[in-house]
Amino acid sequence: MNWNYNGIQMNYLIQNASVVNEGEVFVADVLVENGLISQIARGGGLHADGARVIDASGKYLIPGIIDEHVHFRDPGLTQKADIYTESRAAVAGGVTSFMDMPNTVPQTVTRELLEQKFQIAAEKSLANYSFYIGATNDNLHEVLGIDVANVCGIKLFMGSSTGNMLVDSDSALETLFREAPCLIAAHCEDEATIKRETERYRALVASGEVTPDATIHPHVRSAEACYRSSARAVELAEKTGAHLHVMHISTADELSLFRSDLPLEQKRITAETCPHYLSLCADDYETLGFAIKCNPSIKSADDRTALLKALRIGLIDTIGTDHAPHLKDEKLTGDYFTSKSGFPSIQHSLDLMAEISENGWLTLPELVKLMCHNPATLYRIDRRGYVREGYHADLAIVDLSASKLISDASEYSKCGWTPYAGRTVKSNVTHTFVSGNLVYEDGVFHEDNRGERLSFNIS
Repeated sequence: MNWNYNGIQMNYLIQNASVVNEGEVFVADVLVENGLISQIARGGGLHADGARVIDASGKYLIPGIIDEHVHFRDPGLTQKADIYTESRAAVAGGVTSFMDMPNTVPQTVTRELLEQKFQIAAEKSLANYSFYIGATNDNLHEVLGIDVANVCGIKLFMGSSTGNMLVDSDSALETLFREAPCLIAAHCEDEATIKRETERYRALVASGEVTPDATIHPHVRSAEACYRSSARAVELAEKTGAHLHVMHISTADELSLFRSDLPLEQKRITAETCPHYLSLCADDYETLGFAIKCNPSIKSADDRTALLKALRIGLIDTIGTDHAPHLKDEKLTGDYFTSKSGFPSIQHSLDLMAEISENGWLTLPELVKLMCHNPATLYRIDRRGYVREGYHADLAIVDLSASKLISDASEYSKCGWTPYAGRTVKSNVTHTFVSGNLVYEDGVFHEDNRGERLSFNIS
């Protein structure tokens, strides 16, 4: 049903919701008018003529999730995924804003190509959006000239290459870290270590000593490779004062590089991890195989436990999915050296994190802080990521009491499969609002509206 009539935005009154926001859980009514949160009434009692009433009794209302780390494959790889299909998967999972990486075709390494991606999203995305510009050894004039009020950040592949986006020139790295006008989001794996282990395992496979299956992945893309590169990035940031965000932390050792004694607003060096590093471990390669092959690799059970413990004490600042769809035939067939790394995950990030919360590793307010508040604070996103009066109405209503079976058939990502198929979770997003528009409701998408370009407070 279309709730946006003749270009006039529909207003909504969400009643009896258990609001999870800024460290609290409280029952309230929330009024959404003209795309904004106009009133929050603790205890309820709000009335609004002409607004559609949604009864959220027994459900939780959270700020829309901000996924700062996705690969939507658009343009150039749209046989796997595109901004339209993946934004549908996003809003079905309560994600209202995403930040997309530059390893598309062509790679997003100029401001002109960056603006082309924004134009694609304006036409296709159901969620709000921003895009990183990718750094190379020879494009610093492009990177350093971005409009930081309208671009989320700079993506740096430091030590592990994606196309030509490996920055391995010491002079280019130091210039980038010293002069970057915004956050540097870094993929940190040491290329020399990975090359050495890749050749070693090729030889072991050739001799028949090792089978080229997924179990070798955490040995080829090892904890050593992660720590070496992350330590180098942190050293550069400390030397130059750069704002560094190390993406997808997967090891216990890397946690020693970060600190928890400062509020997020004062940190210059921060860390992200992903739901798969918190819900899976290397033992799962035996059953899930190439379905969970990703870079960095999923590590040991001890690494997983260390990451889970780090969530509550502030060593890890944000949760991003690293959503990276591949088609089944390029992902699940062949051997270790031909299977693609990456898998779809944005639809189920809340499912997995809610399961982690239910198991006692996080409270719901802590979950919301990591997935909603902290990305908004870290990236200085304008008026999103919180349930506050005057903020954009990016909201999700979640039922945490109903069991749900994840399956390939229910996957909205264009690739049509999920590594979590067969997993039962107690999390179901019933409604998602993007900039005040109801875009997802009980399995139905309302597609008359598009998400908005994120803007960033630079002062």
